[in-house]
Amino acid sequence: MEDIFTQVREGNAFHVRVWLDNTENDLNQGDDHRFSLLHWAAREGRTNIVDMLIARGARINATNMGDDTALHLAASHGHRDIVMMLLHNKANINAVNEHGNTPLHYAAFWGKDQIAEDLVNNGALVGICNKFNESPLEKAKPKLGSMLKERALQLGQDLQKIPFKDRSWLGYKTRSRDALLSRHTGIDIKQLNLSNQVAVTHSGEMYRGQWEENDIVAKILSIRECTLRMSRDFQEEIPRLRIFNHPNVLPVLACCNQPPDLVVVSQFMPYGSLFNVLHGETGIVVDQNQALRFAIDIARGMEFLHTLEPMIPDLVITSKHIMIDEDLAKINIDDPKYYRKTDGVVNGIDEDLSARINMADYKFSFHEKGKLFSPAWMAPEALTRKPSEINQRAADMWSFAVLLWELETREVPHADLTPMECGMKIAMEGLRLTIPPGISSHMSRLVKICMNEEPGKRPKCDMIIPILEKLKQK
Repeated sequence: MEDIFTQVREGNAFHVRVWLDNTENDLNQGDDHRFSLLHWAAREGRTNIVDMLIARGARINATNMGDDTALHLAASHGHRDIVMMLLHNKANINAVNEHGNTPLHYAAFWGKDQIAEDLVNNGALVGICNKFNESPLEKAKPKLGSMLKERALQLGQDLQKIPFKDRSWLGYKTRSRDALLSRHTGIDIKQLNLSNQVAVTHSGEMYRGQWEENDIVAKILSIRECTLRMSRDFQEEIPRLRIFNHPNVLPVLACCNQPPDLVVVSQFMPYGSLFNVLHGETGIVVDQNQALRFAIDIARGMEFLHTLEPMIPDLVITSKHIMIDEDLAKINIDDPKYYRKTDGVVNGIDEDLSARINMADYKFSFHEKGKLFSPAWMAPEALTRKPSEINQRAADMWSFAVLLWELETREVPHADLTPMECGMKIAMEGLRLTIPPGISSHMSRLVKICMNEEPGKRPKCDMIIPILEKLKQK
């Protein structure tokens, strides 16, 4: 297959879909000029490919080297359907590139009258000035400029000029990734610049560090003796964890297979795990809406993982294995709420956080055999039967119900018991979580349905996502 950027430019949707179906391919990668696949699809008017990329989790507001977003390119090339699609998916309508131009500047300059009007109707400001102190009204031909001015006034806009503000300090935070990391599988441990140890768990020691100028976490597996067979199994199992094409799955970037060290490398998440956010001292307030957003994110990630054949085994869905991410390329960085009034620094806004299932927490086939460390989140049948004898999708749904309970109550499930006591009581004595009276009747019912004692009667992810989305709208 030709270069994927060529396939996108030429509109070969079938080839693009096949490429996207390979979970190791990173749909947010950029070419030599940091044009992402979405940039090229928007520029060339490939509506079906734009739709496909957005559905797969493309970063809507990622920028190229000139700080253009996909909306800049769609507007300047006159692709109205793509402009509306990007706006519907929360594209930053007033995004400013390195010259200070917004998408409205380009639509006005190139005489894309209908697109310019659409942009103003959807909140584009006619007063934003570029580096040369020119507003979109001044870039437009007189007739279009007059129409845009009149429409802006009808919508209550202040026509006063808004001076250019340099945003180059944002650096590469909103740029599309150059795919350098996603091209690697095995790397030399010497390439990792590890600094401080961030955690020691039963499964291994985790260190923060840098690799190829990116912040990473390296997990060195705890193994008494690394045999050749372990090394071989490690190499065989790593590729299935490199899932780059879903926004709610955090992939393993690479591994170091250098006995006695087996190392898993993943992206550093400054907020840590969902467990840390809910029960630690992060200072993040998880209100009802944010809890529902996290729940929807996790359900979408699970839905994707459940489509894989064969499924990835030994990945227990717990709040410790869900990482919290904030991606500036997904949000509108020009919204005033992102800036401190004193120095204009970007703030982390809780409502723009997303949850991602961490593939680095996968339990390798040779690692910690027969040991269970998160029984509070596990289905009763998963504690009493062999993995081959259970319905993994149904068992995951039980785990998801525990997560819902945790998000609603802000409590640690069965916190008063040791893991061994908890596992024994769930499996042998019928210990179950009780739903406190404060929880809404809808959520209470959903938790009970997902915790049905008969695995076959638990719902599937595609059934509960619409329910969660309805609850979010209430």
